[in-house]
Amino acid sequence: MSTSLLYHCFGIRGYQYVRCLFVHGWTVIKIRQQRQNLRCPACNTRHVKLRGTFSRVFRTRPIGLKPVFIEFPIPRVECLQCGTVRRVKVQFADPRRTYTRAFEQLVLSLSQHMTIKSVAQLLCVGWDLVKEIQKRNLHRRFAKPSLKGLKIIAIDEISIGKGQQFLTIVMDLASGRVVFVGEGKGADALDPFWRRLRRSKARIKAVAIDMSQAYISAVTSHLPDAHIVFDHFHLIKLYNDKLTAYRRQLYHEVQDDQARKVIKGTRWLLLKRRENLNPERNEEDRLNKALELNAPLAACYYMLDDLRQIWRQPDKAHAKAHLIDWVYDAGSSGIKMLRDMALTVAKHFHGILAYYDHPISTGPLEGTNNKIKTMKRQAYGFRDKEFFKLKILGIHMTKYALTG
Repeated sequence: MSTSLLYHCFGIRGYQYVRCLFVHGWTVIKIRQQRQNLRCPACNTRHVKLRGTFSRVFRTRPIGLKPVFIEFPIPRVECLQCGTVRRVKVQFADPRRTYTRAFEQLVLSLSQHMTIKSVAQLLCVGWDLVKEIQKRNLHRRFAKPSLKGLKIIAIDEISIGKGQQFLTIVMDLASGRVVFVGEGKGADALDPFWRRLRRSKARIKAVAIDMSQAYISAVTSHLPDAHIVFDHFHLIKLYNDKLTAYRRQLYHEVQDDQARKVIKGTRWLLLKRRENLNPERNEEDRLNKALELNAPLAACYYMLDDLRQIWRQPDKAHAKAHLIDWVYDAGSSGIKMLRDMALTVAKHFHGILAYYDHPISTGPLEGTNNKIKTMKRQAYGFRDKEFFKLKILGIHMTKYALTG
């Protein structure tokens, strides 16, 4: 094996090949560093004296499926200029690592297509070594994402386990990358983000959030000049939850068994759009029958469709007029569920209409939350929370593909 082959195949440059051994199916390549190439690790001068060696073995790229190791007696030198006595730097491996940079790059390349366990089995190493390499790479690339130039963001929380375990996620809606992962939920979880944001001097123009009072207070106090845009998905979800609870209440109040049977089968039909009803299952006929039996339920159903029209108006003026009409109609309906919803909408009036100034939502963040849940489910959970958070910060670079 030539010295040039060491460089081209294993990325080892500036060292001399000595010999090759084959032990128990492993390939061990012995190398050495020539004396004229020795430098002081402190001041980088060539005026050094050799003071012995310390043998180390590094794992490198395999040849086929055969593991390959580099055996290198690391020289210990005395510097004639600064007086230090240290081992020279290893150019092909990072400090305190048992593998070369070429092996690290191979692990990272395989990790884009395989699980940690599969990579470990293929390379005949422990899964903890593969995880360590991934973690170091993620920390180097994503531990402190840049907030410079940040203008529009979305904030939401995600449940990560039993016992009310949450993470608060902040996303840059312009690039789709996660820029912050905080412990817990609510205003306190965002405190480290606000400190980093102040240091970055970024000017946030708009923030997409749900109607959580904790997020409203936090954004208002830390970003007084930013527009708060309430996500229409959460508003519709809130209405759907209230409509489901109201349908359940009507079911218990109705005495007629036939009417109760009709109402019981309409839970999901009430939440569907008309155009999504399945004609093969007679869903439209079943829905119409239920609405004919109960006028308040019909009123709540049709008011839901009117609420969706707020985000389909040609401009903000038309949306404002439509929203005012909706609040008035819901408040004067005489139905407690609609009156409560009218108060909620009126309270968040300006944030709902801010969509026409900044047409953003937490939709991209909801999609990322689904990716996070899928990643967690595929891994059967993460014991290392720091590793989990780093994976979230780099999830926008993740590629999903079927293998086999």
